[in-house]
Amino acid sequence: MPSEEFYSRKVDKMGNSDDPRRNLASVSVLLEEPQIEAMIAEYSRPMVLDAIHNVLAWFRDNLKTGDRCPEINDIVARVQSSLLQNQSERIRPVINATGIILHTGLGRAVLPQGAVDVLAGLNRFCNLEIDLETGLRGKRHYMTEYLLTKITGAEAAMVVNNNAAATLLILAALCKNREVIISRGQLIEIGGSYRLPDCIHQSGAIMVEVGTTNRTHLRDYEQALSENTGVVLRVHPSNYRIVGFTQEVSVAELVSLKPKQPVIVVDDLGCGALVNLEEYGLPKEPTIQESIAAGADLVCSSGDKLIGGPQAGIIVGKKELIARIKKHPLSRMLRVCKMTDIALEQTLRLFLNPDTLIENNPTLRILTTPAEALKKRAIRLKKMIEKEKLPVSVRVAEDESATGGGALPAVPIKTFVLALSSSALSPDRLIYRLRQNEPSIIARIKNDEVHLDMRTLLEGEEKAILQALIRIAH
Repeated sequence: MPSEEFYSRKVDKMGNSDDPRRNLASVSVLLEEPQIEAMIAEYSRPMVLDAIHNVLAWFRDNLKTGDRCPEINDIVARVQSSLLQNQSERIRPVINATGIILHTGLGRAVLPQGAVDVLAGLNRFCNLEIDLETGLRGKRHYMTEYLLTKITGAEAAMVVNNNAAATLLILAALCKNREVIISRGQLIEIGGSYRLPDCIHQSGAIMVEVGTTNRTHLRDYEQALSENTGVVLRVHPSNYRIVGFTQEVSVAELVSLKPKQPVIVVDDLGCGALVNLEEYGLPKEPTIQESIAAGADLVCSSGDKLIGGPQAGIIVGKKELIARIKKHPLSRMLRVCKMTDIALEQTLRLFLNPDTLIENNPTLRILTTPAEALKKRAIRLKKMIEKEKLPVSVRVAEDESATGGGALPAVPIKTFVLALSSSALSPDRLIYRLRQNEPSIIARIKNDEVHLDMRTLLEGEEKAILQALIRIAH
């Protein structure tokens, strides 16, 4: 005969009045609440419904027999909190105080103002693919490609959505079922677990490794040449460096192999550069112009990073090869939209005027700002904070910034930071409060202090930091 405990459990399953889940407000009842109606007007009905369902599910999972059934106001408050949390995930402007200039998590390059202004005008139709002279179909990305040839000296150019796509497309179009020779020391891996060997495999090319991790000679490439060799690929290690007992082969040396075997020499520069960074006191980074001048058939690189534009993959080189690549089916799948095209065009225009380039290109301006100028900004902000008599200790300290984004690895850039500490808040709690500010302030912790790096602060952002600290103090 069933026990008393069995019947007790059965009653609970059938709906014991002590179970608060039975008395939860229904979705239809909640939708009639004025506050919920206001949320629908602000966030949309689908988003509010999702929030209601999630909140009710949370109560069902967490309420126990004997608990107080939540009032409608309690449920509404949780729905509001859920919507606010969801909204915090949206992409919006933040203040980068990390000192990492091309911070992948923060969108990498800050777009030039000219690009932003043109993008703002895209709330109407544009002549993306129409010839205004004839009224017939025009060439997509014509001006961007023209500017790339003008700046680099290449015969032709094209743009895809990132440099990994550029590498894949080149090999798929020109080297499928043929051999691509590459140095073992250049088999890179970048963020997101992207590995070059995987890219080569997906393209249908056959990878032939030569040399060793740290030393590769021209003879290694010569010995690997065969009738099935299609491409000799050189990859610049943008996000790492091999130092010490090393040897690598230049583009010009690889071009010297062409009389022995009619191969295509491709130089993958990764982060890419269109100016000589040595002129601004930074380490040497190979430029696209140098590779073209050295005889590379094709050169590919990123459009953001050291160029300072939107995320894109740039391919420049021989006209005949670019034409073959454009005919490949993948080229349509990997092409960029009008927004990327226009933003990159406006960024490239800046390189036609070297005298004003640094002033108008945010990435290059941030990279090359003298440390002493940053020190003066830090001292100014320190005085502003001290004037408010806030409960934080503030000091100016010398530190190091980083380029980030896989560019100029292991190259520290002198900077000055504002180091904050508080007896009321731990560094973790203070940096969290700064992150929850609107606009969010992203900083770093070092030596139990919150460091705000002056190098990556844009003009006028000191005031927003001051207001955030005042709010936190209150």
